[in-house]
Amino acid sequence: MTARVIASGPVGEIDPRVYGGFVEHLGRHIYDGIHEPGHPAADEEGFRTDVIALVQELGVTTIRYPGGNFVSGYRWEDGIGPRADRPRRLDLAWRSTETNQVGLHEFSSWLEKVGSELMLAVNLGTRDVAEALDLLEYANVAADTAWTRQRAANGRDTPFDVRMWCLGNEMDGPWQLGHRDAEDYGKLAARAAKAMRMLDPTIELVACGSSARDMPTFGQWEREVLRHTFDDVDFISCHAYYQERNGQAQEFLVSAVDTDLFVREVVAAADEVAAERGSDKRIMLSFDEWNVWYQFADDGTKAGDLVPDGWPVAPRLLEDEYNVMDSVVVGDLLITLLQHADRVRSASLAQLVNVIAPIMTEPGGPAWRQTTFYPFSLTSRLGRGTARRLELEGAPRVQSTRFGDVSAVNAVATTDAEGTSVFLVNRSVAEAADIEIDLGELDAASLSLVESWMITDPDYRASNTLADPDRVTPRPLEVTREGDVLRVSLPPVAWAVVRLGA
Repeated sequence: MTARVIASGPVGEIDPRVYGGFVEHLGRHIYDGIHEPGHPAADEEGFRTDVIALVQELGVTTIRYPGGNFVSGYRWEDGIGPRADRPRRLDLAWRSTETNQVGLHEFSSWLEKVGSELMLAVNLGTRDVAEALDLLEYANVAADTAWTRQRAANGRDTPFDVRMWCLGNEMDGPWQLGHRDAEDYGKLAARAAKAMRMLDPTIELVACGSSARDMPTFGQWEREVLRHTFDDVDFISCHAYYQERNGQAQEFLVSAVDTDLFVREVVAAADEVAAERGSDKRIMLSFDEWNVWYQFADDGTKAGDLVPDGWPVAPRLLEDEYNVMDSVVVGDLLITLLQHADRVRSASLAQLVNVIAPIMTEPGGPAWRQTTFYPFSLTSRLGRGTARRLELEGAPRVQSTRFGDVSAVNAVATTDAEGTSVFLVNRSVAEAADIEIDLGELDAASLSLVESWMITDPDYRASNTLADPDRVTPRPLEVTREGDVLRVSLPPVAWAVVRLGA
């Protein structure tokens, strides 16, 4: 059976921040990841230039920092001033020692090198409104104050001008330092938001939403938090991680169905609060943690609990090795986020280097791309402008234990000044999908094929490793054209993009 792709209406303009990343002080992410002063490729500040080049290629626009669970125990003042004077601290989130050799100044310098903007999280776990205001003043204010004089003494005369701020992290989670219920967090977030807006009315603020759709407080958490913060925040966050469990590949491949439901249900909760207030304001979604993450072994052991004893510096933690199937799921999650471009205005792939990451490094050695690097880099480069809904006629179906009868094919289109891109995925673990794309419906009949790529492999568990870093790479996708119809065939477990231009 051939699936026919027909364009529907536009979803909305794609905010470039949907192609964001996430850097946390966790494991080898910063130390031995982005920052390794003794590496042959290190620059004068100790940052690995080979990693910088890969982050640029990946195309991340905004990077959330410094956590994550780490931020709920973090004192931002530890990361400023002369490095020799910075204290070593115990990080309770990941049972590690933080050296504070990279802080706000160093990380901002790295962001300038990679060409990304900073999205800063404040500690509302073990700290309060005063500390959040101090950080905001240090980062954004140009007036002559004690904090801005200290910033200048530390080498920065002009403000960092951080636009987007997260009001804590995963405060619904019992694992989080300073965990609160929705009412207590909502009141704290509202106090912080009001105060921060008094200091800088131009910033955008993100309230903590649910850490996962299966949290017991999901839905009610969003409603309660927004009843306190609605007037003072712009976004509510969503966090979602997926993995294959017990060899159930087909179930894993339809993970994006959960993301779609997650977005719809959070939007419904936010709009319910708006309706209660008689407001036409629309709270946007910041999907500021999402990825494939093998958190659980088949026996139920949680990876995040397997942290070492002895408070080591930069231990190897959460260094998942991703395969073709993981890459296809990541591509499908990107398609789903673009399908909701009207409300998902920010998203952060979690994380960036070494820790559940598209980029891996070896101390003193090479850096390489994991399989998940490719759908992100191609979508970030080619998926700009306006998102377009695509209807699928005659698509093959797969069966899911959680979601029932599900389309094997998922798709979205984007249109910009230079052309149109069509993103496709075949979620079936067993059947190929023949697909027709009607260019007339896309208003793209006058355009020609510019490039087309597919990620797949007969062994969908193949991965890129230190020994074989290019085992899996995008391959050209064969596209045929008859009049205004393009035809492609996607093998099982495949993600693809077709680019059309003048």
